[in-house]
Amino acid sequence: MEYLSILGGIASVFLLACLSPGPVWVVITSTSIAVSRRAGILTGLGVAGATLTWATLAMLGLGLLAQLAWLTVAIKLAGAAYLIWIGCRMIVGARRPAPVAGSMPSTQHGGWIALRRGYLSSITNPKAAAFFGSIFVVMLPAHAPGWVYAAAVALLAVLSAGWHCGLAVVFSVAPIQAGYRKAKTKIDTFVGAVLITLGVRLAVSR
Repeated sequence: MEYLSILGGIASVFLLACLSPGPVWVVITSTSIAVSRRAGILTGLGVAGATLTWATLAMLGLGLLAQLAWLTVAIKLAGAAYLIWIGCRMIVGARRPAPVAGSMPSTQHGGWIALRRGYLSSITNPKAAAFFGSIFVVMLPAHAPGWVYAAAVALLAVLSAGWHCGLAVVFSVAPIQAGYRKAKTKIDTFVGAVLITLGVRLAVSR
């Protein structure tokens, strides 16, 4: 019973963290609106894959990642570069006509690309490293049996998939997509600027 309450606490903290909008929100919602529900869901699954990766690394290292300063800096710079790259692409393509959902050729917006985009947008976020490291170090007792650690990793992966895929579904409904097509240039320019700003702030942050 003690371990179940610990897992419940970890799940609650994780979901609260998901409520905070950030780069992952922008990537999922923009993909769902501009491309299709399927692409948005696959992007959400890519984010869930990154959650699984971070949770597994945190479980195995139990905070070791947070102590590796050089790795933290490398992840931060990679994440900043990726956000700036996505933002620039959105601004450059802002004036192009909005695609009809599902009309993009698979060579341009295939499932693998959507998964990769979601995975990279999350795995290159240094806040994720600190977040997962903190969860396992602070909330998981050192004497816990192996199944508790495995259950925590699986739980966070499932919650991440449910939350982020649900976000994709919400932002892929017809009225929202229709509104996006009408204001595509302004929305893409604004979102692109936000991503570039986030990338620059991430690069210069300490």
